[in-house]
Amino acid sequence: MILRHLITATAAALTLAATTAYAADTAKVAQGALHGHVSGAVASFKAIPFAAPPVGELRWRPPQAPKGWTGTRDATAFGPMCMQMRQVAPDVKQSEDCLTLNVWTPANFKRGAKLPVMVWIHGGSFTGGSGSNFIYDGTHFAQKGVVLVTVNYRLGRLGFFAHAALTAEQPGAPLANYGMMDNLAALKWVKANIAAFGGDPANVTAFGESAGGILINDLMASPQAKGLFAKAISESGFGRIPGLPMAAAEKVGVDYAAALGVTGSGPEALKALRALSAEQLSKPAGQVTPILDGKVLPEGPAAAFAAGRELKVPYIAGGNSWEASLFPKTTPLDRAGPLRDKLIAAYGSPSDLMNVQWDLGTEAAVIEPDRLLARLHTKNGQRAWVYYFSYVPAAQRAAIHGLSHGGEIIYVFDNVPDKPTPYGGRTIAAATPEDRKISGQAMAYWVAFAKASDPDSAGGVAWPRYDPATETVLEFGADGVHPRPAFHRATLDLVEQLAAAAR
Repeated sequence: MILRHLITATAAALTLAATTAYAADTAKVAQGALHGHVSGAVASFKAIPFAAPPVGELRWRPPQAPKGWTGTRDATAFGPMCMQMRQVAPDVKQSEDCLTLNVWTPANFKRGAKLPVMVWIHGGSFTGGSGSNFIYDGTHFAQKGVVLVTVNYRLGRLGFFAHAALTAEQPGAPLANYGMMDNLAALKWVKANIAAFGGDPANVTAFGESAGGILINDLMASPQAKGLFAKAISESGFGRIPGLPMAAAEKVGVDYAAALGVTGSGPEALKALRALSAEQLSKPAGQVTPILDGKVLPEGPAAAFAAGRELKVPYIAGGNSWEASLFPKTTPLDRAGPLRDKLIAAYGSPSDLMNVQWDLGTEAAVIEPDRLLARLHTKNGQRAWVYYFSYVPAAQRAAIHGLSHGGEIIYVFDNVPDKPTPYGGRTIAAATPEDRKISGQAMAYWVAFAKASDPDSAGGVAWPRYDPATETVLEFGADGVHPRPAFHRATLDLVEQLAAAAR
């Protein structure tokens, strides 16, 4: 009798363990079942379609609903990147059929869990990048109890494109910002399906960097995004970028098409454009930027915030100490006019123009616009926080000017490597204890914001809410994490004057 009970109990335990393991690497979404991968305490599900392939007649149309599947779909490997409008290695898989997302979640979440969700929008100047970059791996967020999602979206002229033929074909429809529409579709998919991974659809944080940070600010300005996320973080989001007017974008599109041998503005021109290969449409050709189409993006972020029309959600904005690493050969000094001498004196001296240009470029492009949007959001009765990342590993401090554009990501995701790791044509050094400390602190604030809508709940150094009276910014620096009242007020006030003069 005792032996029989023991065998029965053991069999039940083994069945429960098998069920738990099976449940951890499977999920059921609206389209069908998924089989993912479990590593330690984290389950990941990759290359999940959130929209139909935007190919053929669906090229340059708003994303359509994805089709379902029968059986169980393998979700253990990343899908191809969206077509890159830049040089990539020959072995990089890219495709026009690319609208997928990736999910990392705690493997042991309980049925009915309401875990916070964070949706990451990658950067890459709207011409490159993907949600599968290893520095965006969501394992450490999942280990902290967050469901992390990364998204692929259309890039280059496949993602941001206006043309008179498209306007004529789709009167009244959303146009031009197809990459932005992809992110809206991904957020809608998350809202509808994230409970299958233990996520709370009512507690979604949208965050992104560079082009992704710009898109976060644009989503804050988009009526189409209302209700799709509960809070937002814009990293290096260039908050004063207004968006390209539709008429100017159509001219860019017509010129671009002509360079590919397609002229005219009627149905035949559009048919010829859709007949071109994705490779032909992905050759580098000028700057790509979101477009003021009147529906998805009716106005730029600064205008929306100034008018009180931005989404009313908690908001974090910030940037790095050497954002000008992205554009080292351009400088606002070229257009400073009568402010030129004051700016040089404020940032350094005529004998040190390179550093002056870097610091001025950094503050004009990112840091002052962060202050502007935080001020306006606060004026509109909303909560905002601002950060500044200046931390550089000790071994590099004598060699580089500051933390370069995008340099905070590896700390925010707590993905500092254990060993030297090739990345973007350089090598990321193995992490030191100091690197790991700043990384852990950064992630803690981001996770706290996702969980409690307030980064100050992280339990570390206080991160005061932005207040125009004190202008306190949280700096992640070589001396640790510290709140800085009246942050860079003298130089930012001059940059604000420069921005006003340019309008």
